[in-house]
Amino acid sequence: MISKNKIKLIRSLETKKGREKHQLFVAEGHKVVADLVAAGYHAEDIFDEEDDIKKVSFLQHPQAKLGVFRLPEPDKVLLPTNDLVLALDGVQDPGNLGTIIRIADWFGIKHIFCSMETADCWNPKVVQATMGSIARVKLHYGDLKAVLNALPDDYPVYGTLLDGDDIYKQSLTAHGMIIMGNEGKGMTEEIRKCVNRKLFIPHFASGESHAESLNVAIATAIVCSEFRRRG
Repeated sequence: MISKNKIKLIRSLETKKGREKHQLFVAEGHKVVADLVAAGYHAEDIFDEEDDIKKVSFLQHPQAKLGVFRLPEPDKVLLPTNDLVLALDGVQDPGNLGTIIRIADWFGIKHIFCSMETADCWNPKVVQATMGSIARVKLHYGDLKAVLNALPDDYPVYGTLLDGDDIYKQSLTAHGMIIMGNEGKGMTEEIRKCVNRKLFIPHFASGESHAESLNVAIATAIVCSEFRRRG
């Protein structure tokens, strides 16, 4: 039986403050837990008793397995200039971030660079939404402007903007950084200025009435798919 102190500790991991204090995060579900273990993440505890899981689960419908894992050490890898990478400028919805991580995994993108305003990837809702992809995609948090300033002058920096060019008619490189902005405000002005290749996803709706915008995760999937299709 899980102790009251253990329950209190695990429940505290719902907040970023609690995760940073204990250097732990929670993953729920057989696949997510198994993928993290397979990737070498250190499991402090793994629970598979239904009664125990119900006491600590953050889900409306608890899964059959829950793991408490040690947070990984911050990665100091340099920007992989020969790869296609993502950058997120203030994506704040946990579901969107988790889905974007899953999309990156699907399209073979191994690194995502995040502004400090982007949601914490170890939030239980984010981890759950990745469906295990968090084990294979590395997220780097920091000063996104500084990362962009450190890139070579000719490095392709893409961004989806209303004044961009039709993505289906533009030449795309096999490497570069694709920046996606905040759900409501888009990219900040200082990050927007760093984009040297503006893209636009056109709509195909007939008539005057159509959706005003795309969800950021859906837009990310469309852009990544087009890059890989050209690949």
